[in-house]
Amino acid sequence: MSYGTLVDAATLAAHLGDPAWRIIDVRHQLADVAYGETAYAAGHIPGAVFLHCDRDLSGPLTGRNGRHPLPDPQQLATRLSFCGIGPETQVVVYDDSQGMIAGRLWWLLRWLGHERVAVLDGGFQLWQAAGGSLDDAIPHWPSAAFVPAIRDLAVDADYVSTFLQTSRMHLIDARSPDRFRGENETIDPVGGHIPGACNRFFRDNLQADGRFKPAAELRTEWLALLAGQPPERVVHQCGSGVSACHNILAMEIAGLSGSRLYGGSWSEWCADSARPVAVA
Repeated sequence: MSYGTLVDAATLAAHLGDPAWRIIDVRHQLADVAYGETAYAAGHIPGAVFLHCDRDLSGPLTGRNGRHPLPDPQQLATRLSFCGIGPETQVVVYDDSQGMIAGRLWWLLRWLGHERVAVLDGGFQLWQAAGGSLDDAIPHWPSAAFVPAIRDLAVDADYVSTFLQTSRMHLIDARSPDRFRGENETIDPVGGHIPGACNRFFRDNLQADGRFKPAAELRTEWLALLAGQPPERVVHQCGSGVSACHNILAMEIAGLSGSRLYGGSWSEWCADSARPVAVA
């Protein structure tokens, strides 16, 4: 059996040491980029390999391509090969930030054509709450042959500009409502949102304990937000193309496949003063 959206703690625990499974720790904090490696060294799920959001899950910054541009596919594929991930490997990704960073790697793997990837539901916190074991050893898995097969899951700023406020694109912003309105912006130099976008805070996909809402509940909420638009016309964005992947995962859980990611997101969009901005 393979998993393509979520895995619970009990299922992961049953597969610790399974040579067909690989666990990836992507804990990260925007305000402390060394946090993830420090936390990983202090204790991680046994067998987990660490990947860094900035170095491994993002490409080089130019000042105009956003805070977390998409990585070069071949470079990411090489890194995944070193982690022992091959075409048949079941990958499980976890973080301690409500799935925000884990969702990014989940999406990246799917973008590269790898379907056997799931997020640990409830993340590191629920793993610990369930009595899951921890380890501080760094595993050394044998390299595998990860060959990327890029899927049409991403759009760029030109695409967004072309279809801005048209029926061809339903743009959804995953940031918090205040940042969407242009309030309390402390991360990007400009507050506001892309005109025509609607807001779905990624945390609205979760229950109080940090797990994703049931599929039927997510489906009801997302269908209301889509307002008749098919999933294939949906483009997700956020501040830098990270938390937007959480919304893509939620739609996938809900059985609403086919939406895409604007990887540069708001941080790329607002870097060009010629692009329009909306507030409130």
